[in-house]
Amino acid sequence: MTVSPGVSLEVSGLAYAYPDGHQALFGVDLTVGRGERVALLGPNGAGKTTLVLHLNGILTGGAGTVRVAGLPVEKRNFAEIRRRVGIVFQDPDDQLFMPTVREDVAFGPAAAGLRGAELEACVRRALARVGMEAFADRPPHHLSFGQRRRVAVATVLAMEPEILVLDEPSSNLDPASRRELADILRSLDVTVLMVTHDLPYALELCERSVILSDGVIVADGSTREVLCDEELMRAHRLELPFGFDPRSVAVPG
Repeated sequence: MTVSPGVSLEVSGLAYAYPDGHQALFGVDLTVGRGERVALLGPNGAGKTTLVLHLNGILTGGAGTVRVAGLPVEKRNFAEIRRRVGIVFQDPDDQLFMPTVREDVAFGPAAAGLRGAELEACVRRALARVGMEAFADRPPHHLSFGQRRRVAVATVLAMEPEILVLDEPSSNLDPASRRELADILRSLDVTVLMVTHDLPYALELCERSVILSDGVIVADGSTREVLCDEELMRAHRLELPFGFDPRSVAVPG
């Protein structure tokens, strides 16, 4: 089976049951083109996290296949897959554990073998992409929550991933930090898969949205059309903020 050069992610027939017998995914098919920004929406318990954990081999053993840039997600490819699929967790403190921002961002590339000036340039480049180069020598725990989230993004970008997976990227951010992160995400030349309950943020950043519900994809289309389908939204426990009209928001560019 071959994949076209323009495809970052191809999920085919993915089904997965946890050891306790709970079936979380039932034959998911999803293709994401290189450079696309796609929002993964759905109620709690829909299977979103289970799907994401298959993208870099944290979960395996179910039916179906997952390919990243044509590379099958299987044990012999795990090192390369985990470089190509960068996951930014909801809580940045799950990712930041070194004494300084510089050391946190350098950790992955150093483990992959980068040294000296090449490593320093990689760190500087990643921090510049998130506007945090002036904070390289600061301890992460001295930063604001929004700044820590941006550094967490930089730790992943330092690995030059094919796909950036963001878990609830706007959660706990003040309005200014939310906007700053949106500006950063718009500027990145990577494929983005954004897991979020923040539907206005999905509309602002992602032209395409996929709804996962009860382990199956029930909708896949333009974010505006998905959010405007009141019956679809109601059926899958997705609610827009009071007074928010998706038709009034400019589509992402």
